[in-house]
Amino acid sequence: MADATRRLVMAGGLGMSLFGAKKVLAAEASAFDYSLPSIEGGTLDLSTLRGRALLVVNTASFCGFTRQYAGLQALHDKYEPRGLTVIGVPSNDFFQESKDAAAVKEFCDTQFGITFPMSVPEKVTGSGATPLFRFLAEKGGGSPRWNFYKYLVARDGRHVERFSSVTGPESDSLIAAIEKALAASA
Repeated sequence: MADATRRLVMAGGLGMSLFGAKKVLAAEASAFDYSLPSIEGGTLDLSTLRGRALLVVNTASFCGFTRQYAGLQALHDKYEPRGLTVIGVPSNDFFQESKDAAAVKEFCDTQFGITFPMSVPEKVTGSGATPLFRFLAEKGGGSPRWNFYKYLVARDGRHVERFSSVTGPESDSLIAAIEKALAASA
């Protein structure tokens, strides 16, 4: 292992410590390395979205913030042609979501006409969180503290900005961050 690390450091022509080499390796991870089970069936493979900005949101059907689905759909409709994909990740971590994916899908379809990609209900907090949310928490400054936390992932898949539940989809701060993310290259 030490020899492999030394070769990595030498190949890069950098005189860095072993700690620095590990940071280089860790920096290679991106949101596009993950996938989720799709609520439509099959897999939502984020690698197919490489180069797009992502707004990943842990959602819930029976929450005071559930009305944010309408705003998330509006964001998706407005910014999808420019390179933003909204992704809903239903979660019952805060005891406000059905564990039945079909019920969640029906609710989202009938109540909000959701067309953006969604996963089946997933765990988004704690040690059992789905790997994508562990990555988002690490890069974005922490796990969701409630439903409808939003993680804006830059086009490079590595830079993540977190927005709390009280930051609605139509908020100036979120819109400005989306505009900035879309203006940047991948």
